[in-house]
Amino acid sequence: MAKLLTAIGLMSGTSMDGIDVALLRTDGETIVQRGPSAGYAYDARFRDRLKQGLDDARSIGRREERPGTLSDLERDLTLSHVDAVRDFLRENKILPENVDVIGFHGQTVLHRPDEGLTVQIGDGRLLARETGIDVVHDMRANDMAHGGQGAPLIPAYHAALARGLSGRREIAAPVAFVNIGGISNLTFIGAGDALVAYDSGPGNTLIDQWVEAHAGIPYDQGGMIASEGSVLPELADRYLSHPFFAAEKRRSLDRNDFAPPTGNEASLDDGARTLAYVTAAAIMRSARHLPVAPKTFVICGGGRLNPVIMRDLSTLAEAEGSRVLAAEALGLNGDSMEAEAWAYLAVRSLNGLPLTYPGTTGVSRPVSGGRLAPRPADGLHAHGGSK
Repeated sequence: MAKLLTAIGLMSGTSMDGIDVALLRTDGETIVQRGPSAGYAYDARFRDRLKQGLDDARSIGRREERPGTLSDLERDLTLSHVDAVRDFLRENKILPENVDVIGFHGQTVLHRPDEGLTVQIGDGRLLARETGIDVVHDMRANDMAHGGQGAPLIPAYHAALARGLSGRREIAAPVAFVNIGGISNLTFIGAGDALVAYDSGPGNTLIDQWVEAHAGIPYDQGGMIASEGSVLPELADRYLSHPFFAAEKRRSLDRNDFAPPTGNEASLDDGARTLAYVTAAAIMRSARHLPVAPKTFVICGGGRLNPVIMRDLSTLAEAEGSRVLAAEALGLNGDSMEAEAWAYLAVRSLNGLPLTYPGTTGVSRPVSGGRLAPRPADGLHAHGGSK
């Protein structure tokens, strides 16, 4: 039997709201023992720097390029993750020497799968040096080198969770996990753990951009703004008629593939309400490309906290004979699941196990991935602040 390792996963997603941290004990295969988790928010100034980084990244032609602000941003982003790890260890009374590995996602600033180009800023060697823990990072590149889309990477972890849920009364197979982050993605677990996964459309990113531009706030907390509005059918149809949803070949999405409405197309609340509906409808429209319709959708990610999205999703799913459950209804943590996945994937990487499959990213064959940045031999180093 493979050795159980203690792993920390770090995730900073397309919503750019902060760092999720989670701890697992796992063999990278069938055993998953979930531990504590936490979230550490970015301040408004650092979020603005990340947005500027997205603009600067548009000119990248090779993965190693760091034009404009990106070099300084990469260092400061990494040091923010160092602070998050240190805080997490202190709060949970865990010594660094008792953690075997960190799975480090970094921040995606550019994702062009059709060009075989994906860029996640984050310095794995700096993180290992500052935390004193081995780091596995850059987990998407090898998939793209073998013809994959570089996303989504979480399906291997979803399959492990699904095995632990089998036999529960609430679950009718087949099951699809849906992560509603900045971009939404879904994982279908069929007979014999057969995996099909892909990005399903815009998640929270359009709503976040809309309310920030028109209300000066980073997101629609609890769907309060959307709950005051009405769906604008023409605007919704414009998004849902995008060629992405009809294409037989599934592709992964960049944050910039869908743009928010212009200012005069909707009022604040109608815009938020319409985009919430689009988020839900995009999931169901993309699910039509699955081998069979899921009977159960398990929802994780920040979007599950928006009751307007969840009501729309439930209504649309029920019309097709499916049921929608938030992760918490099954004893899972919908906030930390992506960070947990990065811990799980780090252990798989150390063991040379596949991270991606032809059915999840379109890669030519199951491949492992990630680069190992070993902990320093001479102990921890100190830094003087991150942001």
